[in-house]
Amino acid sequence: MPIVGHGIDIVETSRIQRMVAEHGQRFLDRCFTRLEQEYCSKSERRHYEHLAGRFAAKEAILKVLGTGWSGGISWTDIEILPSPAGQPQVKLTGETLAIANRLGIKRWHISISHIETHATASAIGES
Repeated sequence: MPIVGHGIDIVETSRIQRMVAEHGQRFLDRCFTRLEQEYCSKSERRHYEHLAGRFAAKEAILKVLGTGWSGGISWTDIEILPSPAGQPQVKLTGETLAIANRLGIKRWHISISHIETHATASAIGES
């Protein structure tokens, strides 16, 4: 199966922490689904690292789609949760799903890594 696109992104954890401090739940609800928020809050010590990882993964996915944040795309149209084995998995809804379908993307490969200061993510869309 051919690769449709690849995206990568890196996010400073302090940027996410600052956005939560400045905008609180409004920021969290705008950028992360309820299930993502629940997952990330399970680890108090790594809470912001987990949020930053998902933020980076969403940006990487949009690079695969070639859209940026235009055309009615919402942050919560992309949900990244772990599989039972812990591997990040992507669920698309709304406009992101429609774009992925138009591009013929049937499968996603996501990798997220984070340390205290940064999170990075890579996304590959496969047809």
